[in-house]
Amino acid sequence: MIDDQTGTDRAVAAASVTAAPLTVSRRSSRVRPFEVMTILNRVFEMRAEGRDVISLCVGEPQQGAPADVRRRAAEVVLDGTDLGYSEVFGIVGLRERIAEHYRRWYGVEVPVSRIAVTSGSSGAFDMVFLASFDAGDRVALATPGYPAYTNILRAQDVEVVELPCGPDVRFQPTVEMLEAAHRQEPLKGLMLASPANPTGTMISREELAALAGWCAENGVRLISDEIYHGVTFGSSKGTSLLECSDTGVVISSFSKYWGMTGWRLGWAILPEDLVKPCDDIAGNLALCPPVPAQHACVEAFTEESYAECDAAVAGFARARQLVLDAVEGLGWTNMAPADGAFYMYFRIDQVLGVYRDATAWCAGLLEREGVALAPGLDFDPVNGRDYVRLSLAAGPENIAEALTRIRRFQDSSAG
Repeated sequence: MIDDQTGTDRAVAAASVTAAPLTVSRRSSRVRPFEVMTILNRVFEMRAEGRDVISLCVGEPQQGAPADVRRRAAEVVLDGTDLGYSEVFGIVGLRERIAEHYRRWYGVEVPVSRIAVTSGSSGAFDMVFLASFDAGDRVALATPGYPAYTNILRAQDVEVVELPCGPDVRFQPTVEMLEAAHRQEPLKGLMLASPANPTGTMISREELAALAGWCAENGVRLISDEIYHGVTFGSSKGTSLLECSDTGVVISSFSKYWGMTGWRLGWAILPEDLVKPCDDIAGNLALCPPVPAQHACVEAFTEESYAECDAAVAGFARARQLVLDAVEGLGWTNMAPADGAFYMYFRIDQVLGVYRDATAWCAGLLEREGVALAPGLDFDPVNGRDYVRLSLAAGPENIAEALTRIRRFQDSSAG
């Protein structure tokens, strides 16, 4: 009898049973790896080996969180502030400050009930996509674009409609593109980013209003990624979808303008019909956003914090000008007009030299000169093999040194 067997006997008996094969979900195969993170891992390895590496491959501002935020974070940990679960959409005090921010920058009123603080903008995308779209729905987005949009949507069994956007349309989608895609089969959503990653291009107020109007007329949910607002190189902080639409979704974050990438805090501003679904989804997926970061981020909206962030943006502008001054000599072409964000996107097929494509060129540059750029295939699986993205987030001093190394690399690998 099995009950009389020793533990060893039972283990032998269990091992003799043929196990049924386990499976991995088919949807997981639709998620492409984010090669930028592979490059970043190599950067960490090289630095651990003692190599001097300039990382221009990720959008990670070097200045870090504003002083008021860091001070409050220390107080939160030490003063006994309740760090248990918060409300699903975040503490009211932080949502009130976010609402004040929208009055300050855009002159719009946002009810606190429509503001959902999330675990980074990534948490907002997960939540909003789940609330907005069913499996099989068609959602349009610009290519080149941030790969996580595509990967999250495909992981949710949503059909992604990539709209090829080149220099002729400043790498941004148009109403004409949407109409053509909608005629083939109705769209249910449009994912928009301004300033955009990887190109840095921005949509004008008139263009945004036209896209929002078309989406409203055709029952298409417009989702606007505004995480780079404030990191702009003109008089405007960026035009918010809230100035044009009551039915669209705005997503933003503390990661970029405020320099708080690792704090993992973002937010979504929801239309009324998505408030309840998003509350239900967020309460199950994350329970609540990171509570210590919430309390600290209340101080992100002080006058001193805004001043620190604007000073950092001025540094990005100086770095941008260094690249603009160098690009003709480098032989890089088809540059996207970098109106905002801290990215510049270039075509480099004329200077590949002995390298077959931009991915191999970037690998060679990293190993030989210790400069990390992002190859374009992350952002455009069709034409990205000829492009690279350069991040300005490392600041002007690092950009100046990186340009010197890139010139030397190109001269030595001309073939």
